[in-house]
This record gives sequence, structure tokens and C-alpha cells, in this order.
Amino acid sequence: MAFRAVVADCAYGNHNTFRAELSDAHMPFVMALKRGHGTWQYKDAFRPIDAARELTWHGPEQSGDWQPVTRTFRNGRTATWWAADAQLGWWGPNGVIRLVVATTDPATLSEMSTWYLATNLPRPGSPREAHSRHPAADLTEVVRLYGLRHWVEQSYKQVKDELGWADFQVRSDIAIRRHQTLVNCAFSFCWNTWFAPDPSPPAPAGPPDPGKPSGSAERGRTRVPAAPTCLLAPGHPPSAAG
Repeated sequence: MAFRAVVADCAYGNHNTFRAELSDAHMPFVMALKRGHGTWQYKDAFRPIDAARELTWHGPEQSGDWQPVTRTFRNGRTATWWAADAQLGWWGPNGVIRLVVATTDPATLSEMSTWYLATNLPRPGSPREAHSRHPAADLTEVVRLYGLRHWVEQSYKQVKDELGWADFQVRSDIAIRRHQTLVNCAFSFCWNTWFAPDPSPPAPAGPPDPGKPSGSAERGRTRVPAAPTCLLAPGHPPSAAG
């Protein structure tokens, strides 16, 4: 089952207050944590990477606590990752917050290809599932949701650099919100035009009307310049994981 959730990198996920505010607002989320993000368990600080190292792994044939997750990219390419629910203090498979670890190699937990994810989506079959406001999400769905963050980054770059998200000089909160609304509208129009089918070619022009002068435009009319052929950066955005 696919559904919506707030996704964010560790710049947001590491903030306990921000996660609490999302939970209070009944918003589902999947946010990354730094591998060394500390929490408290029995008066000792443990990190997400420590919790991941405690998971059982004896190779792909005896994967222990890890489950294979197939990630599908926009160009059709697929890759097998491994994911597991880890236990870190009060975070766990049946807790209010789950700690999900996803990696290409559970043996090494490569820093470049390992995600430590905090989510308030319940685990299927857990005691929280029946009482949660949010639908249950298995490991594949949690990994898929966080993979959408790359699309967020791609869109944000275009909004900020091409459409003026950061180019405002206003003072009030309402003015900033209005500016952001206008930029989002412009972004939506650009994407709608990009994905719209190509217009039909114009009909061939007939013979000239001898009653009209040739050359300059008719008096009282203004020539409209042709629409630009490219509204954003040329080409398609980078492939994003599903």
C-alpha cells in the first residue's frame, strides 16, 4: 500500500523537537538520522550504527534479522538492498518510533549506502497497528518513502535556483507565504507544460489576401513572441529511487 508521509534527511531527523511536533500534528514521517546520533538507554549513550551492528547477519543465504528490499529506479534499473527493524532505547519494532536500517551491505554498513531511518509508521502485525492513526508500513514501503527524498531535493533545486524561491525581500510571515505560493504555482505550471503533449503543427498557410498589406503587422495588433521551448533546465531530472 502506497501512501504519503513527510520525508526528510538527517538535518531534520536529528531534531527530537521536530519529530515530536510532527507526531503531535498526527503527521506520518520517515526521516534520516546520523549514524552517530546519540540516544539514552540504561544511562549509556547508544547510536543507530551500534543498534545496526547488533542485528544478526551471516550473508545473503542466512540473512538473520535482515530482509531483502528491491529498489526500482525511474529508468527501470533495480537494486537489492537489505533492511531491518533495529532496537535503540525506546525505539524499536513495536515502539512509537521505529528505527529502520537500510543498506547495500549489512556486513560493512557502508557510510555511503546505509540509511538510518526514524518513522512513526507502525510495523505490520505489531501491537501498535490496530491503534495507530497511520497505516502499517513494511520495510519495503519505508525504504521506498525515503527514496522519494531525492525527488524533493531535485525539485527544491529548481524552485530555488530557477524560479526565485530564495529571491525575496519581504518582512512579514504572510508575505513570505504569499511569495512561496506564487513560486510553487510557477513550478507547477512549468511541470504541467513540460509533460503536456506536443501541440499539433500549424495548418499550412493559404495564399496571401490581396486586400491586406504585406510586411508589417496589422495596425493595432502586437506581435506575441514565441513561447520558450525550455522552461527549466534541459533534459530529465536525475533518476530517483522508488
